[in-house]
Formats: sequence, structure tokens, C-alpha cells
Amino acid sequence: MKRRVAREIIVQSLYQMEMNEVESGEAVEMLLKEASEENEMERVISDELQLKDYVLDHVNGIWEAKPAIDDMLEHYLKGWQMSRLSRVDRQILRLAAYEMIYRNDVPAKVAVNEAIELAKHFGTEDSGKFVNGVLGKLIQDLEELKANRS
Repeated sequence: MKRRVAREIIVQSLYQMEMNEVESGEAVEMLLKEASEENEMERVISDELQLKDYVLDHVNGIWEAKPAIDDMLEHYLKGWQMSRLSRVDRQILRLAAYEMIYRNDVPAKVAVNEAIELAKHFGTEDSGKFVNGVLGKLIQDLEELKANRS
């Protein structure tokens, strides 16, 4: 399973959940089906069950921790509010914060780099720089944030 593909589907699932108020399972199923049918990037998804489990685990974890993640991210936005961010940037920041603070299977620098790439791919021209700036501040306090996570 390629985690880059999983992260793309996680971000898109979170976006669907927020935009269309659908449940995580429905959002993930729809996106996995779409990924296997359209496949414009000529990806081979050979381990769909493993991918689905990984994506659902992350999506549900992020959604459950969303209030705590959003409160924490607000501190690092400096002059911005989560509600004022683009939906895409918001989901990418949530995913990166979740991977860095709530998971132990992804090095923080990898989570930041992946978030920047996702922001460049899905966001605006300035999204990559914006995400990098926010997560760069967050990573400085990472050990404290992990210790105080709720």
C-alpha cells in the first residue's frame, strides 16, 4: 500500500465529510471506487482492503480528534481561524497534525513533507507555503503537544 495514495484519499474523504455531511465509510467507499474506475494517474490499487482499513482508521481518528486538533491548530495559524481556511488546507493540516501528534508510525518530518506535497497538489498556489509555515511552527512544540494530547 502506498501511503501517498492513502493520504490523498484521506484528505478527499475528510473534505467530503465536511462538505456533504456524509459518514466516513460512505466517503471512503465512494473515493476508492472512483480511484479504481477513473485511475487517470494509472495507479494500480492492488491492496484495496488494506488501503481501505488504513484510510478509515485515519479518517475516523481525525474526525474523533477534530475538536482538539482544530483548537491546537488555531494557536499556530497566527491571524487566521480554522473556519476561514480553504476546506482543502484545513483537511491537510488536520491530517498532518494527527499523524504527528496521535500516531507513532510516521516521522514528523515525513508528515510535514507529505502535507506540503498534498497542498501543492490539491490547494492553491500558496497552499504549500502556508501549510509549511503552520506545521513548521507546530513541529517546534511537538513533544509538548504529544504529552498534552487529548
